[in-house]
Amino acid sequence: MFTDKDLRQFRSKGISPETIKQQLENFRKGFPPVLLESPAVPGNGIIKPAAKEIKEFIARYESVRKNLEIVKFVPASGAASRMFKELFAFLEKSEKGLSQSGLVNESEFLREFVSKIKSFAFSGDVEKILENRGTTINELINAGDISKLLRSVLEKSGLGYGNLPKGLIKFHNYGTYTRTAFEEHLVEGADYALSRNKQVKLHLTVSPEFREAFLAHYRRKKRIYEDNFKIKFQVDFSVQKPSTDIIAVNLENLPFRNESGEILFRPGGHGALLENLNEIDSDIIFIKNIDNIAPDRVKKNTNQFKKLLAGILLDYQAKIFSYERIIEEENPGLEKLREICSFMGQGGCRFNKKDMGGFSEGFIRELILSKLQRPVRVCGMVKNEGEPGGGPFWVLDEKNNSSLQIVETSQIDLTDRKQKEILNNSTHFNPVDLVCGVKNRKGRKYNLLKFTDPATGFIAEKSAGGHPVKAQELPGLWNGAMANWNTLFVEVPIETFTPVKTINDLLRPEHQAI
Repeated sequence: MFTDKDLRQFRSKGISPETIKQQLENFRKGFPPVLLESPAVPGNGIIKPAAKEIKEFIARYESVRKNLEIVKFVPASGAASRMFKELFAFLEKSEKGLSQSGLVNESEFLREFVSKIKSFAFSGDVEKILENRGTTINELINAGDISKLLRSVLEKSGLGYGNLPKGLIKFHNYGTYTRTAFEEHLVEGADYALSRNKQVKLHLTVSPEFREAFLAHYRRKKRIYEDNFKIKFQVDFSVQKPSTDIIAVNLENLPFRNESGEILFRPGGHGALLENLNEIDSDIIFIKNIDNIAPDRVKKNTNQFKKLLAGILLDYQAKIFSYERIIEEENPGLEKLREICSFMGQGGCRFNKKDMGGFSEGFIRELILSKLQRPVRVCGMVKNEGEPGGGPFWVLDEKNNSSLQIVETSQIDLTDRKQKEILNNSTHFNPVDLVCGVKNRKGRKYNLLKFTDPATGFIAEKSAGGHPVKAQELPGLWNGAMANWNTLFVEVPIETFTPVKTINDLLRPEHQAI
């Protein structure tokens, strides 16, 4: 099936022919849906700490953080073009001769954007651009020339926001100054991610074409925030590896080739970032999306709950390490093993009791040890108020062992009445608010690639050059890529979740800095 030219293409990406064959097999067989056992809810899979416990866990983290290596990991690859989808649609329709005023009147989204444009942090920059062109925001609105106003925001001759990553867009206005999403992550990190030597480490995954822009922005702003907070920043940028790209196929599941005969590859989704995460050697890793960031007046509460998750992680990890030591050094009997099983059941792993019967104590010890010796994650969960996102569930594996998993709707068989009922009974969702421990009891980092569930990928139909193709995504970073981690879910307030999916989300009260 593959030519010498194909093989050279595979080698240039760092992908083996065996990997390609497995990807093609996945297309042919598809990925099985997950089997939900029940939704994770407070009291059964989701921890809801009392006020006193919250203080204790935060204090635990604060007491040791200066002795830890801490990194804040921020997926920041996505372009902001989807934020401006409605604005681009307006420009496309207006170019076809449709009435601009009519288009604005028909769209509540556009009416809000235009009427409140001066509430955006970038409005001052728009005014300067228009001033150089001999006009103003008010003059364009009064004249009904909305397309010229939008172009000053979206196009390269203006702010160029239509082709920038979210991290480089101004999110918040503090009156005398503004901050981009990236700057807000620096400020947030200066609070809960401050570790030894008064240093704050951030790692951002970015698209290759924007790496230099991020670097330049960071260099311009670094000294300002270091002086303000009397700390040092270390910010690293990485890109999604070509070796995580996945072959695209036609509707017959054969490799899709472009007009020059070269095989088409597509990015493997956010699950590909597991490779980037795996290269970070740190005691604690916070994970948070680039667009889920709030201004200072909201940050304090958010940061406290980040510290809560970190304190719970440290407590959970200490108990795991203690039980590991007991199993390895003290040869515990069945009573102690049952205690350990009970502890694990409160967290993210419950054994099928049938599998526990009839085996020797030695076998059970090894089985439990294999479950303890895994990376750990503590995930914040918020009450579901209609936002899209994966949800927390107890999921059954092929042996009827259940574990806590973050599951996307696309992974569930919605034609199965019982599975759909479990989905409908879920009460929380995942805002990508994770704190991770990736080292073992002896301080050595786990190889995170060994703890994924490769059967949790995803296949979707896309388009390439006007032709239908099938694309495959790797197990999601906080879904299947972390399926075999030890997991705890913790309820956090909805106020800690402030995503920006569309540009008008920045008009929400929680994004108004003053």
